[in-house]
Amino acid sequence: MKVVTFGEIMLRLKTPENLRIMQSDGFEASYGGAEANVAVSLAMYEDKCAFVSKVPNNPVGMSALSEVRHYGVNTEYMLRGGDRLGIYFFEKGSDIRNTNVVYDRAFSAFSLSQPSEYHWENILEPGDVFYFSGVTPAVSKYVEDTLRSALKYCKENDIQVICDLNYRGKMWSKEQAQVVMRDLMQYVDACIANDEDFEATLGIQAFDGDLSMGIDQIDTYKEGMLEITRQFPNVKSVTSVLRNMHTVEEGDWMGIYYVDGKFYQSPIHRVHSLEAVGAGDAYGAAFVHGLINGFDPQKTVDFAISASVLKLMIQHDFNVVTEEDVFKIMNSKSTNLSR
Repeated sequence: MKVVTFGEIMLRLKTPENLRIMQSDGFEASYGGAEANVAVSLAMYEDKCAFVSKVPNNPVGMSALSEVRHYGVNTEYMLRGGDRLGIYFFEKGSDIRNTNVVYDRAFSAFSLSQPSEYHWENILEPGDVFYFSGVTPAVSKYVEDTLRSALKYCKENDIQVICDLNYRGKMWSKEQAQVVMRDLMQYVDACIANDEDFEATLGIQAFDGDLSMGIDQIDTYKEGMLEITRQFPNVKSVTSVLRNMHTVEEGDWMGIYYVDGKFYQSPIHRVHSLEAVGAGDAYGAAFVHGLINGFDPQKTVDFAISASVLKLMIQHDFNVVTEEDVFKIMNSKSTNLSR
């Protein structure tokens, strides 16, 4: 069994220190993207995983491919071609100034790739797990169609599908997201929904938008999770990250998990964030790791939130930590406020 993630890897250009993009005359280069981040985390946990995408057959594309492969991700199904790798510019926020991201990914090799280029019968086999996020179908209509063909193949071949709803307002509107994601949910077995994802992608109320009081809204989150399973009965479990953000860097984080008619809650972790990018992907990867390795539900949500808060202390997109690293945070009392 392997986990296959499908999405776009991008060149990440970050301003030095805490400069804004318009102030900076240079950028730190690295690579990242939701499904690539998840694949790297799974490889770090020593799970068998493969990343499927398309990169240009030039030094930039090959560098991105090499970076993922470096951590043990299987890249044998990657496509090569097209003219450019997508880019995102990143400026880190501080205190009351929010972090900001600017996308430059139109006409990327991945966005223009065609459904006919991906041969899912050669990539996926019964017993595998397929992972995607709401970022992927937002990339382009071509990618949306490719994703839908992959999900249909999964349904026909006993392949579990896990989706992180992961809404990105800079890529599409709520109206567009709901039309697409509500249709794709018929193929999903387990779902990750955080903050605005419930309403933005599925039209389900769960969170009022106040990140300073996310944990305080746990009852409405739970109702939103139940509503997902009511509207999409094929979804057997739902998990979420809840946050009380005091500033961009200071906050309280916890996870909740609904499965088999019961809710499980992690401890609350109080953390100071070095860099918040990729924490949701770290949670999703750790959640998948728990599922495929037979963790019980409580251990799964505890492990997932521990991996997520650990990512807050690590620069760049990838959560380069081992299972042992996560267990140390999970079993530590230093960041836990309560259970």
